Amino acid sequence: MSDPNALPGRSQIVQRAIADAGLGATVRELPDSARTAAEAAAALDCEVGAIGSSLLFLSDGEPVLVMTSGRHRVDTDFLATQLSASSIEMASAKQVRAITGQAIGGVAPIGHPSPVRTVIDEALNDYETIWTAGGTPHTVVPLTFDELVSLTRGSVLKVAAD
Repeated sequence: MSDPNALPGRSQIVQRAIADAGLGATVRELPDSARTAAEAAAALDCEVGAIGSSLLFLSDGEPVLVMTSGRHRVDTDFLATQLSASSIEMASAKQVRAITGQAIGGVAPIGHPSPVRTVIDEALNDYETIWTAGGTPHTVVPLTFDELVSLTRGSVLKVAAD
């Protein structure tokens, strides 16, 4: 296990949240960017679908973090129906930073200044290990589907019609 104090500050916050939840997962720093699902999958030598991409949306103006499988895109109309929302729009980079404390491409499922309502793509349950961002575009965390659900207290939903 690497030294958690050697991690970037944002990733240290994520690692503490994981430990506080009683999980043994470890934030790992990658030599190259894992900003996109394709970059992360290449760096980790895994299927792109096993990458849990973190996307922040505003559902009727309220933030919702969607943890989606890298194998497809979130269908915002479909998601709006799932959430009984009249509108779903992608948050701006400034909103992402303000709400999560993390930059686009590195948003972890946890470690935010305050809890964010989370939706977890049911497609992620197809993978034994899900790789999520660890607070920066160069850090990742391996989690099981059940750990991700437990850690985020997220709602498991379909986020795309495929």
